[in-house]
Amino acid sequence: MNQPVVLISLESPHSFWRLSSEHECALSAAFPGVEFRRATEGAVPHQLADAHVYFGWRFAPSWLFAAPHLKWIASPAAGTDHLPVAEAHSVGVALTRSYGFHGRPMAEHAMGLVLGFSRGLFISQRVQRNRGWWKDDLAEEFFDLAGATMTIVGCGSVGRHLAQAARAFGMNVIGVRRTPPAASEDGITWVHTTAVHQAVSVADVVVNLLPATPGTHRYFDHDLFSACKPRSLFLNLGRAATVDQSALLASLDTGHLRGAALDVFDPKPLPARHPLRLHPRVVLTPKSSVFCRAYMDEAVAFFADNLHRYLSGQPLNGLAEAPATRSPLVRG
Repeated sequence: MNQPVVLISLESPHSFWRLSSEHECALSAAFPGVEFRRATEGAVPHQLADAHVYFGWRFAPSWLFAAPHLKWIASPAAGTDHLPVAEAHSVGVALTRSYGFHGRPMAEHAMGLVLGFSRGLFISQRVQRNRGWWKDDLAEEFFDLAGATMTIVGCGSVGRHLAQAARAFGMNVIGVRRTPPAASEDGITWVHTTAVHQAVSVADVVVNLLPATPGTHRYFDHDLFSACKPRSLFLNLGRAATVDQSALLASLDTGHLRGAALDVFDPKPLPARHPLRLHPRVVLTPKSSVFCRAYMDEAVAFFADNLHRYLSGQPLNGLAEAPATRSPLVRG
């Protein structure tokens, strides 16, 4: 088949996570030599036979058997732990994530949570129904952001956006990553993951942005939480699997941590009587840190740029790393 076929399945109850007819028309106008087809998630396995490219939220490993011509799976998501990276790699199918547009909403979300604790907003909301006046309570609990330190663990493109927002409030920022830049940039003091204990020991706010990988499973454990500066605040906007929730609760119960704000947790949703739901120093948000009205506009723009690369034989942006061990898979 000479004409490339792109199959798109981007369904969502939220308009900002759903492909619109305007998006589809824009893609068709930009790529007149490409045939774009849309499919509901349930219909995807039956429409993959002719597809060369798939653009969607989800891709089941079994779908690869129905896609003999497939060369590339593109996701608008930042993470790939829900996608068949190993299986796709084993049959020579490229798989890409998206990046560059998740940082702004996540930075806004994180700073909203930080301000909620630092200014006593969450305490006020909790006690306003049954307390006449609680000014003295806030005088004991608030903390200044100017001059405080934020340590971002897993500081990539999202972390850079957050660092910029934090520095606007006068905060110092430490970025922890496996491959830190050679020199300080963006006002971030970079450290290697081997120095993570020192990095959290001086932080007033610790933000977890780690992806879910075998190496990051329960990365935040009793040892790392114990290394955190007393009365520090912990935020998890990364993945739930990277945090030992029992260790987190223990640090909260002893008062070692002043509080925690979690956009991800396990299980999802938490049971009604789960300790994290009921803890007075925990604020939960329902994986909403990437809510953004312009999300799909940005996702389609990222995909369009990559589609130009694909059609011209250039390297794709956002390629998922090949896993250390590959799952054997043979397509017909």
